[in-house]
Parts: sequence; structure tokens; C-alpha cells
Amino acid sequence: MSDTTSNVIPANLPLRNDLIGEEPYGAPQLDVPVCLNVNENPYAPDPAVCETIAERVKAIAPTLNRYPDREHVELRQAFSDYLARESGVRLDVDELWGANGSNEIMLQLFQAFGGPGRTALGADPTYSMYPEYARDTFTGWELAHRNDDFTLNVDRLIERIEAVKPSMVLLTSPNNPTGTPLAHEDIERVLAVCETAEVAGAREGVHPIVVIDEAYIEFRDPGVPSAVELIKTHANLAVSRTMSKAFAFAGARVGYLAASKGIIDCVRIVRMPYHLSAVTQAAALAAFEHTDEQLSRVNHLRETRNATAAWLKQLTYKGQALDVADSQSNFLLFGGHLDNREAIFEGLLERGVLIRVVGPAGWLRVCMGTDEEMEAFRTALTEVLNELDKE
Repeated sequence: MSDTTSNVIPANLPLRNDLIGEEPYGAPQLDVPVCLNVNENPYAPDPAVCETIAERVKAIAPTLNRYPDREHVELRQAFSDYLARESGVRLDVDELWGANGSNEIMLQLFQAFGGPGRTALGADPTYSMYPEYARDTFTGWELAHRNDDFTLNVDRLIERIEAVKPSMVLLTSPNNPTGTPLAHEDIERVLAVCETAEVAGAREGVHPIVVIDEAYIEFRDPGVPSAVELIKTHANLAVSRTMSKAFAFAGARVGYLAASKGIIDCVRIVRMPYHLSAVTQAAALAAFEHTDEQLSRVNHLRETRNATAAWLKQLTYKGQALDVADSQSNFLLFGGHLDNREAIFEGLLERGVLIRVVGPAGWLRVCMGTDEEMEAFRTALTEVLNELDKE
């Protein structure tokens, strides 16, 4: 049996020169009792949801000899109904688009608006897949550094927009890996600048789009707005969402895009034929029939995040209290001054707890699990830090 985790590429294969030496993206997938490294919802779908999924898939099974609805109109209507409920914004079907996870949404945006001679601009620290989307589409990738507290430095970002002349400005809210939300006024400042900014290599009158990645938005505190609210007044705004996180649907791979019809039509040009299978569409529609059940654990995970943040701030590493980044997501970035974060990661792993070494040096990230999993994490981290303090 071949080792699927190996990336030893035979030298005689004509791999693209810029990909030689690259490794596939992905967090470790290890068989451990407590997995808190990939920001999943730890709670399985309700049995009623599973039954409806099975019923819907069974109903379309006899039609699998035919291609699915490539425009997935019924599912786009379900996205519209959900956003009207979740964010108070009613979008038209042609202002919405689905794909196989928000990863495919992002790739389609890079395919449509990136490419040779184009540049995308982000704000680091940020999601580590963005530069890979850029690489895969031959798009340049530039950064504007965030403030020390991981909030967006809007003035610095605007300076970079004027200097780089990107075709896309890509921001994440809540940010991954920090959990930091974007303020509405900051988004609107960026949108206003991009409405008149130039795009390098493009004809006169072409301006950048602003992409807000809201993969974790349902975990925000009540009252925190979504960028979806700005779509009707800003034709240059695209908001990416996913059912993977709060909706407890990571294995189904369903993401969606909310934007003006013009942006959606651009994405439709680059989408693969029949990119969303009939089975995927059926499963997603079933999940939306049980929105309450699917989102039933969000409040509890939000409470778990806040309680865990307070607990982490009471811990010390080498005599100094741990820093914890303010988060509106289902994960926490903690540490700040961990000069040997790999040792902490390995110590937790030895105790059956898997978290993530990600983000700036000195930090670690943990996503929220069940109450039992979080208890195991607290016990393990306390033991590891105590051991390191004795060295």
C-alpha cells in the first residue's frame, strides 16, 4: 500500500517548477482521543438531521444517471432564506453561489479575479491557504501587517492598496488564526477606497473587489454585524460563508458566496461543470430543514470559548501570564511568548490532545470541543506547563 502522507515526487515527473519542493496543505490528521486542531464543531448532527439527509439522498438516488442542477437554484434559495434569518438580510438567488466548501469559493474567486499579472492583498497573520490559492492561480500575494493586538491596521492596508494596486483585497472576520472580528466602519473604509483604486495591468475604470471571509461568523457575540449587511450598497463586496463550522457540516463540504450579481456571474465563468453533486445539494437542503438543530450548540461553544479564554489568562509560562487573543470564533490563539511552543504541542499530544502550531511565533491555537474534551485539554495543558516550568 502506498503511503498517502508522503510527498516524495519522482524527479522524472513534469511537476510545475514553482511547485517543486512544496508540501500539500493540511493540519495533522492523527488518531488521538481529543482533536482540537481544525476548528470543527465537535457535536454530531442531530439524529433527525441524519434521517432527513438519508431521505433526501434516497429520493434523488434514482436520478444519479443525470447531471445535477448546475445552477443549484433550490440550494441558493435556501442560502437566501438562511441569511435573511441569520443576518437580517434578504439577498436574491442571483446574489448567491454555492461550492464544495468555502475553500472552493475562494479558489473560484482567485480564478476569476486573479491570474498572471494580478495581485491579491491580505492582512497577516491570516489563513495560511490564501497564498496557496494565489500560487495555484499564478496570482501575486502581498500583505499589510495587522496591529500587535491583531486588529486591522486600516491606514496601513490603504497604503498597500494604493502601492500594490491589487485586483482583490482579502480579509477574514473573525480572523483565522486569531479570532479577531472586523469592525463595520473599517470594512466600509476599505470598500470606499477600493471603489476608486486602480488595478495593476487592468484597463481604466477597473477597481478591486473586497472579499470578506466569514467562515466563523456564527460564533460572534450577539449584536456583532455581518458584512452581508453591506452587499446591497457595495457592488465590490463579496462575502464567503461555510456550513462546515457552526452548522456542524464539515464533512459535507458546502460553502457559499454572497455578492452582487456581477461578481457571482464572474465566478460562474470559472466554475467546473456541475461542480456541486446532486448528493451534496440534497444533503445541504436537508440540513437547512433543521437549522435550529444544526446551530443548537453554537451558544454553548461561544460560552466555552469565553470560559476557556478566562482560564488560559490565569496560566503562566516561565513566570509570565499567557496572552489570549480576543476571539469571536470557535477557537483561541494563546501564548504570545511561548519560546518552545513545539514542546507544548508535543506534550499535549503525548497526553492524547491535538491542538495546532499555527500563527505568529510564540502562539498556539486550540478550537473548542465538548465539555469532556475541554476538561482533558485543561488537565493536559496544566501538566505540560508545570513540567516545563521545572526544567
